[in-house]
Amino acid sequence: MTAELVRGQNHPLSRTRVEIGIAADTPVLALVAACDDTGRMAGPGALAHPGAPTVLPGLASPAEAAGVHRFAVDLEAVAASVHQLRVVLALPPGGPARFGSVAAPRVAVAEPGGADLAGFALAGLDAEGAVVALEVYRRQGAWKVRAVGQGYADGLPALLADAGLTAPAAAALASAALAAAAGPAGAGAAAARDGAGITAVPAAAAGTHGLPGPQETPPAGTAAGPAGAAPDAAGPATVPGPVPAPGTPYAGTPGPVPAADGAGGPPTVDYVHPRRRRGTSEPPEPAPQAPAPAAPGEAPVPVAGDATGWTMDERLYNQVWGMFEDLARAVAAYRSACEFADSRLDRELDAALSDPRHRLSGAGHPARDAARARRDELAAQARSVLDRDLDQLAAEAAVVEPALPAAYARWASPVWQDTPGAGPDEAPMALRLGDLHLPERPDLRIPMLVRLPLERGLWIDNGRTGSEAAMATDTDRLRRAAMDMAVAHAARLLAVHPAGRYSVHVIDAAGAGAASLAPLVHAGVLAGPPAAGAAGVAETLERLTRRVDLVQMAVRAGAPEELPPDVDTAEQLLIVHDFPHGFDDRAVTRLRYLADEGPAVGVHLLMVADRDEASASGPLLDPLWRKLMRLTPVPDDHLADPWVGHAWTFEPDLPPAGSLVLDQAVERAARARRHARP
Repeated sequence: MTAELVRGQNHPLSRTRVEIGIAADTPVLALVAACDDTGRMAGPGALAHPGAPTVLPGLASPAEAAGVHRFAVDLEAVAASVHQLRVVLALPPGGPARFGSVAAPRVAVAEPGGADLAGFALAGLDAEGAVVALEVYRRQGAWKVRAVGQGYADGLPALLADAGLTAPAAAALASAALAAAAGPAGAGAAAARDGAGITAVPAAAAGTHGLPGPQETPPAGTAAGPAGAAPDAAGPATVPGPVPAPGTPYAGTPGPVPAADGAGGPPTVDYVHPRRRRGTSEPPEPAPQAPAPAAPGEAPVPVAGDATGWTMDERLYNQVWGMFEDLARAVAAYRSACEFADSRLDRELDAALSDPRHRLSGAGHPARDAARARRDELAAQARSVLDRDLDQLAAEAAVVEPALPAAYARWASPVWQDTPGAGPDEAPMALRLGDLHLPERPDLRIPMLVRLPLERGLWIDNGRTGSEAAMATDTDRLRRAAMDMAVAHAARLLAVHPAGRYSVHVIDAAGAGAASLAPLVHAGVLAGPPAAGAAGVAETLERLTRRVDLVQMAVRAGAPEELPPDVDTAEQLLIVHDFPHGFDDRAVTRLRYLADEGPAVGVHLLMVADRDEASASGPLLDPLWRKLMRLTPVPDDHLADPWVGHAWTFEPDLPPAGSLVLDQAVERAARARRHARP
């Protein structure tokens, strides 16, 4: 099982003999810096690189610059003074000068000759020529791995100087390491090292660990992948590896590489993202055809999928997040211009009124009128620029929306009518929860997509919150809309996942959600009947808590395949309706445990509750609400973007009134589950 990390996240290592794997679509130089507990190197000899005169204990020196690296690390043999092993990537001379111009490389810590334990795609780099990819470090006698992603625009010398070397020593060491990079770089062959020497790893084996092996250049006239790399003069070109770009959340939020499936063995719990190619023989999906260049003075013609990514779904996901960011920044510029115009108007009016003669004689009227005219002119110019940008985004949205796959599309989209009855072969990259818009252009809707697997649970607030729409809605209708929204999300998850890869449990202690749950119950897609009463609540929570405990123990022991046969290895979603009805203190504690520990091992919460009704528990439940992403069944402006912090209005995406699209989607999922059973 692979833990796909994001920047800053750490993960425990269950073994001390591991391998470091690196995959990039351009030759990179791999180095390892041995640092003390403060992150500083003892000297130039603490850097493992191809030209190093000595070998560090427990660490095999990486090979020359190449697109794929794999070398062994024996953590038990590492010197006691070394507390951190930092994996460093640098671009060698003669190739790209910055990581922002190439696809994001991926670094993984793997079992010796086995599957990845943890991986990290270095998204979000730009002008950096060297980067600390990840670090393996000691903590309380155990070893962990942390995703770092710290880049240096001044290259390897700056990185080494930051690790404690003097500027001359850092420059000399960087020069020696880069000089050693000269060699048969970029041939695409992986190398696995151990203390006795170097053994070549076949390309196919490298591919099975989530690290792409070499591939031939596509024939002339065909797409060469999203990076569009040209063949290298020294040898055959390689098809790019993973192509995510920046981190949160655009452009190219990475998806993990799936671990290899054990042939003939028992099923393992696989929570990695499936959108990466599983074998080195699979080329990337062709990029969309570029539009004809726009005429001078005209806006470019938008194209669906015009973003970085390895698959069309990934490109569309990145394009949606790009539209989200573009709209946020365009509106921020407009609001800033209006604020500046207002502040300048205030200053000019204060100056015009500061002279008593102007106030008494009326001579200040022309100055005030001129100040207001300048303010209106500046605001009109800002609005003109905003309208131009919004028109371009609206044209892009009109092209992108019809091209979205089922997981990203509205329920009203024709894609739900065209979904094949056999069901999907792969889990989706993300899921649509609703739409987002700003008051400057309410009709311009941006799909709200969240990555899968869910990193935090969802909470649909069925209380009468402070929004105008909630206050104007009858309480019973609001509760029904909230439960309908939860069922729609569950149905979408079941429909877009392969058969048997997603299980849905329901706690409806009072039975108040029976009408909304009817499509799921009648189709037989639930893991069991909705749990009712205190006994049903306790039994469901006990079963899911046991699953979390067993998977955690298996992961820590390094034996996820040793799970008991009665443990469902599919992703689990628990819908809790009408909380806290039917919950005693023990049940509340277990629910909090699932919210805290469940997402990491594939157990996710979807709460439908009114926080005010749970106020009797006091601050005990505050951590639970903070763990969940709050959604509303009616429009509400409670969400903020990560760039400028606008208050975005969220509107849920529900099936059209009177439509059978949800029932049909659930029936297709049920049919696929029946056909998939042995």
